[in-house]
Amino acid sequence: MNAVVTPIVIVARWQMPLEAVDEVLRHVAEVREATLAEPGCLGYEVFQAIAKLGEVLLLEHYRDDASLQAHRESAHYRAVVVDRILPLLTRRQVEILRPHAVA
Repeated sequence: MNAVVTPIVIVARWQMPLEAVDEVLRHVAEVREATLAEPGCLGYEVFQAIAKLGEVLLLEHYRDDASLQAHRESAHYRAVVVDRILPLLTRRQVEILRPHAVA
């Protein structure tokens, strides 16, 4: 029997000092490119808040739980997100969601 594959959506809100925004966005561009090359990544969008210039929203789509886990264990995630980006943030909120079919 085949296991059911359920997509995963990540909504991450990052807040940072205004002086860190350009650096964070440069790092995000790097990790986005590498993440989109992952076989289980279905999409990776980056938004900057208009009213809150020190806030960035990431919208990431993964094929399944295993794809998300592989992303979090990747060398580029550890080197860029964990080592370079997270120390620059003042707040980080991450939601892990599954699409829900509405009848």
